[in-house]
Amino acid sequence: MAKETMIPLLAIAAWSGTGKTTLLKKLIPALCAHGIRPGLIKHTHHDMDVDKPGKDSYELRKAGAAQTLVASQQRWALMTETPGQEELDLHGW
Repeated sequence: MAKETMIPLLAIAAWSGTGKTTLLKKLIPALCAHGIRPGLIKHTHHDMDVDKPGKDSYELRKAGAAQTLVASQQRWALMTETPGQEELDLHGW
């Protein structure tokens, strides 16, 4: 039987302006220097758009696409529309 691998998780939560981003801007390169490839989940209480009005991805998402994947050689971003979905409780775990 294969050994189950647990992915380490580090959660940082605090009030706005307390230094979370400053800490992570130093921590992420330190982890990378040790061969660790960190991922990041950023929650916001504000509406947000990764794409810009007038761009194809924006227009097609606004036209009703449930998911939009914007990809380039350097990165990709997946946007999923969630109208009416209950807000995630990221403080409950």
